[in-house]
Amino acid sequence: MIAQTGMARAIYPVHAPLDGDVVFAAATGEKPIDPLFGLTELGMHAANTVARAIARGVYAATALPFPDALPSWQDRFG
Repeated sequence: MIAQTGMARAIYPVHAPLDGDVVFAAATGEKPIDPLFGLTELGMHAANTVARAIARGVYAATALPFPDALPSWQDRFG
């Protein structure tokens, strides 16, 4: 749940009815974690990672190869 905060930092509007944005995570449970402070710190790092991944994806994306396709961030702001 906390990792989805990263989407709210990077996407506007986030969680619209038809956009399908979601975060999936998996854990091995190999290392013990404090259920309050450790989980909160892990969520903080996860949210930062998600926000940065979205920003990097937007920056690195290319425009679709179709007529009248929207320009990429690089095409528009270079």
